[in-house]
Amino acid sequence: MTGGVNGVALAVFALFFLLVTVMGFLAARWRRPGDEQSLDEWGLGGRSFGTWVTWFLLGGDLYTAYTFVAVPAAIYAAGAAGFFAVPYTILVYPLIFTFLPRLWSVCHRHGYVTTADFVRGRFGSKGLSLAVAFTGILATMPYIALQLVGIQAVLDVMGVGGGANSNWFVKDLPLLIAFGVLAAYTYSSGLRAPAMIAFVKDTLIYLVIVVAIIYIPIKLGGFDDIFAKAGEAYSQTSPVTGKPRGALVSAPDAQWTYATLALASAMAMFMYPHSITATLSSRSRGVIRRSTTVMPLYTLMLGLLALLGFMAVAAGVKVTNGQLAIPQLFENMFPDWFAGVAFAAIGIGALVPAAIMSIAAANLFTRNIYKDFIKPDATPAQETKVSKIVSLLVKVGALAFVLTMDKTVAINFQLLGGIWILQTFPALVGGLFTRWCHRWALLAGWAVGMIYGTLAAYGVASPTQDHFGGSSKEIPGIGEIGYIGLTAFVMNVVVTVVLTFALKAFKAPDGIDATSPSDYTADAAEAGAKAAPTLRPGTSPAPNPG
Repeated sequence: MTGGVNGVALAVFALFFLLVTVMGFLAARWRRPGDEQSLDEWGLGGRSFGTWVTWFLLGGDLYTAYTFVAVPAAIYAAGAAGFFAVPYTILVYPLIFTFLPRLWSVCHRHGYVTTADFVRGRFGSKGLSLAVAFTGILATMPYIALQLVGIQAVLDVMGVGGGANSNWFVKDLPLLIAFGVLAAYTYSSGLRAPAMIAFVKDTLIYLVIVVAIIYIPIKLGGFDDIFAKAGEAYSQTSPVTGKPRGALVSAPDAQWTYATLALASAMAMFMYPHSITATLSSRSRGVIRRSTTVMPLYTLMLGLLALLGFMAVAAGVKVTNGQLAIPQLFENMFPDWFAGVAFAAIGIGALVPAAIMSIAAANLFTRNIYKDFIKPDATPAQETKVSKIVSLLVKVGALAFVLTMDKTVAINFQLLGGIWILQTFPALVGGLFTRWCHRWALLAGWAVGMIYGTLAAYGVASPTQDHFGGSSKEIPGIGEIGYIGLTAFVMNVVVTVVLTFALKAFKAPDGIDATSPSDYTADAAEAGAKAAPTLRPGTSPAPNPG
């Protein structure tokens, strides 16, 4: 840290920040619809985005400040273990290519806005729908918090916001600024704002990574020197743990943790509400297929980005908070003006997903809590108004995560959310292919997974915190250390299967399926002809009990 404000970098950062803020407000006029007072328009961009907009939007909400800050920070702190994010993004694409087009089709045919809409329509269960909505909102809040932490890390390195001894207002001012910007343009423009800004965000990120992967190794003597210095640094004993700091290659005793974390993260990635919101905003099945086909380009970017963690170690970057490692590397290695560009890429990389996340969580509340349980006769205009207000409240909740939890372990925020959101996989993905599971069994399985996952994560301690200090624990019956979320998911599935057999044996009443087989393969013209904006899950005039 330089100890003062980097004026040049701050000016460049502010210029880009102002640019995307203006774009966020102007987005309200982009493809302006005839009826703006509709959740389809505000929360899904009118379901009108083509391949490139959808690709940028999906990339914008999946490759975030977490990608730019927390992944290299994990490698900076522990070495190869932080690379789990690379294989999981490789695993996820064949998975989503299989089920996302089916989800798009059934949601467009029935006018579903959220995953909980689909679950209610498929299983005829308000309780299960409520569980999915609650989980989505809960898991999204720490994910938004992680984006705000990314912005704070950048501003801290530039000397804005004061040091650790500053009063709380000055110290947390970057978060308050980020909250104000997000709240304003998200409320005004809905999903169109992050869709437009995503073009700037991804362009900056690709530019910074290409420059960094060429320029920084040249200054550090090449990759041979980088890996040699990193290996030497990781071999040194940590005074906190009494063990080596990390490793260039994962040790044999870490393989279970690495593999279970990568697999479960891949399964959870598209369970998040913001991923589904970006998907449902596209205009056809073909758009989804084409977008997911080119998404691996982002994984290539992620693999290169992860190497920055090794570069920070080799460059001798010293920070007390690992989240500051990469911003500090940029300030140390780049000219001030390009450091400002890099900081802008991280900052905008936080704004885009945070906006989509808050919209997605607000849609869940409006459709599956407010409309289903509070005001069933709500008009489209009332739904939109409530969703706008809730999008603000979700950001307040995310701020609470940041202000009350240890920001030095920010990646655990997202991993905790992953434990929760993974428990919706059986109802959502399973429901897209079969209706064999009983609705009550799915609800019981969800409850077991949520309770076990939360309690297990609460009991994990780290050198810096007593609870929620990590996301891995001994797997019952195996004895190896693995990702808690996957263990909870297995428990969820076992309970669901056993109870389904029992409930079917006792002929327990099953819900009504509002969908039909043809719904899952319908394309845009068919879906558009069949969809009814006012159709609610479970109200199909010709339900299929299968």
